[in-house]
Amino acid sequence: MKTAIATSATAAFEKALAKPGRPQYVLRLYVTGMRPRSTRALANVKEICEEHLKGRYHLQVVDIYQQPALAKREQIIAVPTLIKKLPPPLRRIIGDLSDRERVLLGLDLRPKE
Repeated sequence: MKTAIATSATAAFEKALAKPGRPQYVLRLYVTGMRPRSTRALANVKEICEEHLKGRYHLQVVDIYQQPALAKREQIIAVPTLIKKLPPPLRRIIGDLSDRERVLLGLDLRPKE
C-alpha cells in the first residue's frame, strides 16, 4: 500500500512540476474516518478546489486510522489537516476548512491585504 501511495504522490508531484503556466496544486487532506469535522473538511476543500483550481489540482485524502504511518511521517498532530505540497511554499491548514478566506489565503489564492 505504501508503494501505491508513494507512486501516486510522486506522479502528481512530477505532473505539477511539468506543466507551464498557471501552477498545479498538490494537496493532501488528513482526516479521521467519516467523523463530522472530517466530512465537512473534505466537502469544503473539494468545493474550494472546484471553484478556484478546476483542472489544476490533485487532492489525496488520507484517513489516519487506515494509514497512521503516513500521518506520523508528516507529523500530523491535529485533524483534519490540509497540506499544500505544491506550489511552494508548503502550507498546513488545520480545521474543518469552513473559514473560506483563511483557506484561500493558505493556498495563496487571495493576496494578503
